[in-house]
Amino acid sequence: MAENKSNDSIGKTLLVVLVLCLVCSIVVAGSAVGLKSRQQEQRALDKQRNILAVAGLMKQGMSADEVADIFKARISPRLVDLASGELLDKDPGKFNQSQALKDSQQSIQLEASQDPAGIKRRSNIAEIYLVRDDKQQVQEVVLPIYGNGLWSVMYAFVALETDGRTVKGITYYDHGETPGLGGEIENPNWRQQFVGKQVLDDKGMPALRIVKGGARPGDVHAVDGLSGATLTSNGVQHSFDFWMGELGFGPFLHKVREGELNNG
Repeated sequence: MAENKSNDSIGKTLLVVLVLCLVCSIVVAGSAVGLKSRQQEQRALDKQRNILAVAGLMKQGMSADEVADIFKARISPRLVDLASGELLDKDPGKFNQSQALKDSQQSIQLEASQDPAGIKRRSNIAEIYLVRDDKQQVQEVVLPIYGNGLWSVMYAFVALETDGRTVKGITYYDHGETPGLGGEIENPNWRQQFVGKQVLDDKGMPALRIVKGGARPGDVHAVDGLSGATLTSNGVQHSFDFWMGELGFGPFLHKVREGELNNG
């Protein structure tokens, strides 16, 4: 009789444990589903903030609603065909770059000689952002660029004037570089050096240089390298070399220099 009671006790304990596990699984799964949409909204908001910041439209203390309103009023997301440089009449909201990079029909494999940024594949189209003034004329364009640093892929937005080559701002918003060394790509003082620099030469070729030891005064194509972070500086250099070149935004920037931006 005692043995039966013991077996009953063990059975009840296992049943309770199984029920608790099931309840916990349901709670965790429900929380994950509930949080997913919130996380997506937060990522979208962070993206808008970074684009407004590099465009010079972000003000301290702006609420989420203010960010969304200014973004809607002043920023026009567009898709560009990287091979031709043409703006496409497609909905940017339906473009997923991560999926495009996995599809051989929507992206290309880069050979080592074509890939200074170390990204391996490049999607056929990319999302860019036209920044408009109060009269809805394009006053600058924001381009997303990325490439490998020392420890991570470094993601940035670069704002260019309507001449298609003069930098108005840059922000690195996602990376895993060493704090205090390569992590200084976030330093406002270093980023400020890019403002007014030209990413292309007079022939439209990539010309921006990150100079170890410091750029010469008055050099419109040069920015100081990061002290103690040569490989991160090289990564920044290689990102600009690729994305301002013919396999990146080069064809689009050629059209910008021809004055087609406000026709898009």
